[in-house]
Amino acid sequence: MRMIIEDTIDQYERLFSTQHNKEHFFRHTMMKPFEKMWNMINVPLKAKQQNGYDVIMATKMLGYLDVTDTQTGQQALKRLQEIQALQTADITLNHCMDFIEKHILQINADELRFGLYLGDPKKLELQKGYCGFGGIPGFIQISLYPTAYNIPRIPALIAHEFHHNIRFSYFEWDYGNVTVGDYLIIEGLAESFAKELYGEHVLGPWVTSFDKEELNYSKEVIKEALHTKGFAEVSSYMFGDIIAKEQDFQPVGLSPFAGYAVGYQAVQSFMRINNVGIEEATLLGTDEILRNCELFYT
Repeated sequence: MRMIIEDTIDQYERLFSTQHNKEHFFRHTMMKPFEKMWNMINVPLKAKQQNGYDVIMATKMLGYLDVTDTQTGQQALKRLQEIQALQTADITLNHCMDFIEKHILQINADELRFGLYLGDPKKLELQKGYCGFGGIPGFIQISLYPTAYNIPRIPALIAHEFHHNIRFSYFEWDYGNVTVGDYLIIEGLAESFAKELYGEHVLGPWVTSFDKEELNYSKEVIKEALHTKGFAEVSSYMFGDIIAKEQDFQPVGLSPFAGYAVGYQAVQSFMRINNVGIEEATLLGTDEILRNCELFYT
């Protein structure tokens, strides 16, 4: 499979040196290579009506830095250049590719296109300044505002999103019928893959910021909702109350990213109890993992 890493460092340099119509450059130069991905989630590069929903609005909602925030952007870009972020991405993606080749796994795409974008530190505050999207095989995007905390965790983030590419090559994502249980396992597997490649010490705050008491509470809340369906309903359990309120979802009494933390515990418990590696667990269905992880059923 061919791997393409967009030179977003160069693209951002050109973007910030552009005096007029930065949004046009972002749309048609920086996001155009991902047009197929955006189309698959019903996001046009440019809305038909002014100020309509399109890739500019979608990326802002996802926490990407506003393209007109040149001062913040240039500071972040300089740091990405200093840490050679694109080289890190290249090494990480090749490491992930080596793993799936060794274990005879595959991604259902002819090529894998990767983009690294600047994140908005305020919008990504709960995520410690970094996040990603890898839900469509063949495409990975990550966004970050580089900090001492998240820079060492870039490979683990990329590995997490890479695993989504693997998982969704074997299991379809049904937006309307996804259950809390499905989403738990999707994210738990992805973070377990990141742990397998890079260690638990560089996992994200979405799984590491919970103490035992809060984990147990979250598990009990989520246990009653494993079969709840629908993206909005499921998101409340995965992302927690703060984000649920921001997105006009119904709060359910959970801390940020509780579903991620519980999903990770479920997958780790399943793998440990059943002596199963991540390469094997990746190919197992939601119900099999949930039934045999001993977190929800005894």
